[in-house]
Amino acid sequence: MLLRATSKQLIVYVSLFLVLVDNYTFFSNVLNVYTLSWHNIGFIVSLGVVLTSILIMLLNLVACRYSLKIILIALVLLASGTNYFMNTYHVIIDDTMIQNIAETNVSESSDLLSFKLLGYLFFLGLVPSWLIYKTEVRYGSYKKEFLGTLKTILLVIAISLALMFAFSKFYTSFFRENKTLRFYTNPTYPIYSVGKYLYDSFVQRSMTLKSIGLDAKQIPTAMRKVTIVVVGEAARANRFSLNGYERETNPLLKKEDIINLPAVSSCGTSTAISVPCMFSILNRSQYSDKEAKSTENALDVLKHAGTNVLWRDNNSDSKGVALRVAYEDYRTSKTNTICNDECRDEGMLVGLKEYIAAQKGDVLIVLHQMGNHGPAYYKRYPSNFEKFTPTCQTNQVEQCSSEEIGNAYDNAILYTDYFLSKTINFLKQYDETAQTALIYMADHGESLGENGLYLHGIPYFMAPEEQTHIGALLWFGTKSKERIDIDALRQNANNPYSQDNLFSTILGVMGIQTAVYEKRKDILLYKQP
Repeated sequence: MLLRATSKQLIVYVSLFLVLVDNYTFFSNVLNVYTLSWHNIGFIVSLGVVLTSILIMLLNLVACRYSLKIILIALVLLASGTNYFMNTYHVIIDDTMIQNIAETNVSESSDLLSFKLLGYLFFLGLVPSWLIYKTEVRYGSYKKEFLGTLKTILLVIAISLALMFAFSKFYTSFFRENKTLRFYTNPTYPIYSVGKYLYDSFVQRSMTLKSIGLDAKQIPTAMRKVTIVVVGEAARANRFSLNGYERETNPLLKKEDIINLPAVSSCGTSTAISVPCMFSILNRSQYSDKEAKSTENALDVLKHAGTNVLWRDNNSDSKGVALRVAYEDYRTSKTNTICNDECRDEGMLVGLKEYIAAQKGDVLIVLHQMGNHGPAYYKRYPSNFEKFTPTCQTNQVEQCSSEEIGNAYDNAILYTDYFLSKTINFLKQYDETAQTALIYMADHGESLGENGLYLHGIPYFMAPEEQTHIGALLWFGTKSKERIDIDALRQNANNPYSQDNLFSTILGVMGIQTAVYEKRKDILLYKQP
């Protein structure tokens, strides 16, 4: 054995390592609020002592002689990975982020792999884990271990309370005015987040599915309706030239008779929250993941009314939205015929004509894009769309300049412009035989290094506008314009809408009568018959 220590000593050593090595992001954020000065230094040091004491107390409570090393190694490995993502992307590992991790796929995860991540895992995870494994732990009798645990817990509680009392003015502001700082503690907050996610998931699975819109019926019309809803990915509004961005990122859409919606906000800052929320009957203020996934959504209501519903996915999955309707995975070349470096969004259009022809009655199709999924933006578009250069050609965006990151991101927006234009042209073939419509709405925005933030997933209450202000637009075919008041719609296009409006807008454009439809939430305005 390389080292010898009592169980209590080993817990102290590991706790000190976690606080001193894996909490750079936490202390950096603390120093942004409590600047390093003689007035604040005692409090800042006390935070480290209190955090260490909390870890010592928790580990003494949960670890025994049979599980001590396993728990310590698991914590060290977790903290090393968390340390990397928090330091590199300045993300917070909350329960939503844990949900994102749990629901992501191998393809998305591979974009996050890097030598830097492996370095963190090796030097801050595997090496200390090996030292823990090789340590000879000396245990006393069960009674002695119990009394030692009790004394240790009482001691660290006493130390923590004494420090909080000594710096009570600081801790008052820390807990009341700067609550978000605790989100950066590692690994305590990620552990809490895992627990919250597991608890919510368990409660969610035990709930019975609540039906809504069972009274839904189709308003009779002489012509059937064909609507495509495109769910965008990580497309922030201020990178659309339609919204005034100085670069021409929407050259094809500007030629179409679209109605751009420049002031739409998302329900969440991650796919796992925004996608279920945007199809849910719940408003953002009411939304909870377990409530949304235990309640039927807009697609279920359409199905009750007899509408043919199809979800095609080139992203991770539908996040539970399409569990009860036809679903097709387009992330593989087995279904998607347009794949090179990865399967392209436009591949979801292949075969739709045959699908529509085989259906009787109205059709709603959801196309879930890969869009601008980060951090490997350079993978999100074919090479002929690399208009803006130089680009960031790595998933380690912190190694790239702001210009390179922005160029790659804008090229992906340019490809979305092409994809949406191609979708509109697909719908035009039904211009005289169906009431056609396109609804495009991104799930959330994206940070590209502003204020040191990258990607998305920041808790909504503290998220920057880049993550919540999303791209959105509408297009209608000739026959739909006979029913929809386009002029009034254009006049209202600048109104502040949100994903809360999508539920009733989908029901409205599909002509569904039901008690769960709310006219005031429908973005569209209809002509009097």
